[in-house]
Amino acid sequence: MDQIGKEIAARRKQHRLRQADLAAKAGVSRATLEALENGRATEIGYSKLTRILTALGLEMRLGPAARHRPTLDELLSERTTDD
Repeated sequence: MDQIGKEIAARRKQHRLRQADLAAKAGVSRATLEALENGRATEIGYSKLTRILTALGLEMRLGPAARHRPTLDELLSERTTDD
């Protein structure tokens, strides 16, 4: 969840949105969004998460679980192929 929260915070800042603005657009509380962005939202519902992602023009994708932690090169490569 930490990485998702960091990505959401980065995208929100790219769109020059305040937490309160994004929270209102997604229909969640600012406290929920703040906890998610800062890695403290250990349990957030799928509906809330998808509303936040949708408000930022993002979507969640599933893939096979990695048997090892990805290297920085693998993460950077994945990021450039998704764009």
